[in-house]
Amino acid sequence: MGRIIAIANQKGGVGKTTTSINLSACIAAKGKKVLVIDIDPQGNTTSGYGIEKNDLENTIYELILGDCSVEDCILKNVIPNVSILPSNVNLAAAEIELIGVERKEYILRNEIDWVKDRYDYIIIDCPPSLSLLTVNAMTTADSVLVPIQCEYYALEGLSQLIHTVNLVKERLNPDLEMEGVVFTMYDSRTNLSAQVVENVKSHLKQKVYDTLIPRNIRLAEAPSYGQPINIYDPKSTGAESYMSLANEVIGRRG
Repeated sequence: MGRIIAIANQKGGVGKTTTSINLSACIAAKGKKVLVIDIDPQGNTTSGYGIEKNDLENTIYELILGDCSVEDCILKNVIPNVSILPSNVNLAAAEIELIGVERKEYILRNEIDWVKDRYDYIIIDCPPSLSLLTVNAMTTADSVLVPIQCEYYALEGLSQLIHTVNLVKERLNPDLEMEGVVFTMYDSRTNLSAQVVENVKSHLKQKVYDTLIPRNIRLAEAPSYGQPINIYDPKSTGAESYMSLANEVIGRRG
């Protein structure tokens, strides 16, 4: 059965999409079958894998509204071992259209149940908000991985996110756990990055990954070429870091 990890933080610009794309690609490079679910209306994970998101007939939006099956939506083997359930801006309307729908927090989970046994890992890229879409992701997931940018306001909002995870666990998904925190945009030249890491470690009982994702120009360039970093520039520090994170994530299994 696939291990399902939601990548979530209601703060924007912390590296959620970068982590979703590159962690999934690096896990796949180690021979694991991966499904990436883009549940962010911006669709940046979809386009970051080189998919023309606005040309798609079936996306997660049509799936959530019941207009197509999960089989109809999945784009298989976009790169070796990685399939994608894509998204685009249409998804922004989903929350309004689901008003009054019963058990709407479980829509994604019920659909993914049909296919989850085909994959070793399912990675869900959440929107930068604690919305119904994020709740659907957390109800589907086994765990939540939180990217945190190494900056002064890193802890801001984290307690709110942990509170949401605990609420979902209490009311909707008793099996949900905190996967852990991964630090992104780490700059070894500044004292601030090191201080933020120490600060979060001292405040959080949650697992903090050893891998630090650096500020890296190649990481920033890769999405515009529609490639994950391990394909775009496999020798870059960004690629090495995400490979290291993939090893940590796989090592935690069981």
